[in-house]
Amino acid sequence: VAAKVLESIGKFGLALAIAGGVVNSALYNVGAGHRAIIFDRFRGVPDIVVGEGTHFLIPWVQKPIIFDCRSRPRNVPVITGSKDLQNVNITLCILFRPGASQLLRIFTSIGEDYDERLLPSITTEILESVVACFDAGELITQRELVSRQVSDDLTLERAATFGLILDDMSLMHLTFGKEFTEAVEAKQVAQQEAERARFVVEKAEQQKKAGDSKAAELITNSLATSGDGLIELCKLEATEDIAYQLIPAQSVLLQLPQ
Repeated sequence: VAAKVLESIGKFGLALAIAGGVVNSALYNVGAGHRAIIFDRFRGVPDIVVGEGTHFLIPWVQKPIIFDCRSRPRNVPVITGSKDLQNVNITLCILFRPGASQLLRIFTSIGEDYDERLLPSITTEILESVVACFDAGELITQRELVSRQVSDDLTLERAATFGLILDDMSLMHLTFGKEFTEAVEAKQVAQQEAERARFVVEKAEQQKKAGDSKAAELITNSLATSGDGLIELCKLEATEDIAYQLIPAQSVLLQLPQ
């Protein structure tokens, strides 16, 4: 009797394990921020997007393909040319996610690795077209305008075509070729030298003005101390100089009649 009971328990346990395995293989989970589509071996990919939670499928016949629909960053480095034919190295940081309603089209036309196949190509295309409209100097001074134009073209014209959503993007790195960098450094040195020369000239002018002001102050103080005596003294000195100049001339005139 005990042997039959143990045999029955063993069979029941085996049946329960098989049933648990079948049920477990018929369940799949879709995590938070994810979506799934089902690949059916007989019907292909039905136009159904499965939301978050635990769901059933037919084992071996159906297979869940789960997509992460949360925003993810990706850096795309691009080497291109500016309007004045300068080499420009740009790294674009993109915050992207697939559109939940477009997962079927993304999977059937591009594949699960859509970001690897799609983002580098469309980003390079847009950056080359936008950067070619600006000079190297404008890329620095009008960086916000360049970033906004790249964002508009990339979001509206290219990413939306493939069912992608770009939440944000920014120009992370912007560098130029060796020749342009050396030219910019030389220009900065020349500007610094010009500023230094201008400072020296302004300082000399200020010192000259300060000397003139000091001389005027000394004259004013002398007049205030001596009163009109200093002016009279200057008049007497001037009269004496004139007299000395006239005396030789008068002597010559007096000797002429003799």
